[in-house]
Amino acid sequence: MNRILQIAAVGVVVALLCGCAARPTPADLPATAPGETWSVQRLPGKRITEYTPAMRAGHRCTQARANRSASLWRRSLRLEPQDWRKLQFSWWVDSLSPEATVAEVDRDDAAARLVLAFDGDTARLSSRNQMLFELAHTLTGEAPPYATLMYVWDAHLPVGTIITNGRSDRIRKIVLESGPARLRHWRHYERDAQADFLAAFGEAPGTLIGMAYMTDADNTQAQVEACYGPATLR
Repeated sequence: MNRILQIAAVGVVVALLCGCAARPTPADLPATAPGETWSVQRLPGKRITEYTPAMRAGHRCTQARANRSASLWRRSLRLEPQDWRKLQFSWWVDSLSPEATVAEVDRDDAAARLVLAFDGDTARLSSRNQMLFELAHTLTGEAPPYATLMYVWDAHLPVGTIITNGRSDRIRKIVLESGPARLRHWRHYERDAQADFLAAFGEAPGTLIGMAYMTDADNTQAQVEACYGPATLR
């Protein structure tokens, strides 16, 4: 059963961010704009989190409403490390599920996540990860990203905490906000995402192949809402 859960976790990441568009130049990547290639991505066996255009405190955004659900708002990319470094983005969170924490697989929900997927040399993966990746590829028809980095708002963990996913160590999470103190306010960030990747994985990142927002409450069977502003890679 544990092996099935591990494969499912890798499969979720495959569904999350696989498939690469033609390589764009570094540019603003708004969450919602005419002609943009953002789309909802379902996750196997999960109810859908709804993503809709909205206005929140004077800012255009993509509103996410999770009702015991998990799905993503994603787009494909192909940016080499030399083409970008800084990541700017913002989010607004209405509420948190007090039972949720990204540190535990059975309670792994977050009101807000920004997710980055990276390519890399899969020959460097451990034999265990290679087996999981091959099985996920067989099940889904797509290869998982070499590495996935998430920025999250957690209900409990201290800001700056780096978490390795309990079912795949190719997924790492950095806590940017913690607890309810800053709910219902816009929070704006500028991150050196390549330095964050190095801190999380202990190696330099490869090609950036995808970005997604994710609001999920399926593990805790809760209801949460967030809004996501534009993301910019520079």
